[in-house]
Amino acid sequence: MNNETSTVLTVGSKLPELSLAAYDPKSDKEIIIKTGDYEFKGKQWSIFFFYPADFTFVCPTELEEMAENYSAFKVEGAEVYSVSTDTVFAHKAWHDTSAAVKKVQFPMIADPTGAVSRLFGTYIATGPDAGLSLRGTFLVDPDGVIKTVELHDNGIGRSAKELFRKFRAAKFIRDNDGVEVCPANWEPGAPTLHPGMELVGKI
Repeated sequence: MNNETSTVLTVGSKLPELSLAAYDPKSDKEIIIKTGDYEFKGKQWSIFFFYPADFTFVCPTELEEMAENYSAFKVEGAEVYSVSTDTVFAHKAWHDTSAAVKKVQFPMIADPTGAVSRLFGTYIATGPDAGLSLRGTFLVDPDGVIKTVELHDNGIGRSAKELFRKFRAAKFIRDNDGVEVCPANWEPGAPTLHPGMELVGKI
């Protein structure tokens, strides 16, 4: 990773320019993802989906669900990147041998030094899981700004469908310049809110 920083990214942070090695299941090759390239500057949304490790138990269920919803994210203009502290070679081996992970078609970023996980604040530095990552999900808009952060204990699996709902809400707010905001459980087509003094005490 280039331009390492001690700053931990959070909501509102701007994604720095990074060079990330990944296994690409589509081409069955190692690729380099550069966050400074055009696709990260005005073209697409990005989802960084951190998980503890390859060849584990909850992780393949999460990756399988993400794989099954991947086309919906792509249609709406988002690319998904899974991330763990495994190597590109481990990603390939897992993809080749696991029926669930074989469904994955999005890039699988390798973070064997833990630098990317530290940057996003998911790295586990001590204890029995030291060297692994927490389950963390980061939604990044086309300007490279982080819009949502979700962190889980590693025993708790995530929901790709709920992530998709939040993604569409974030996309709606961006498309409407933040003039309208989305209430709880908002789905496209449902009423939104126009923040202002006239709403105070009325909800």
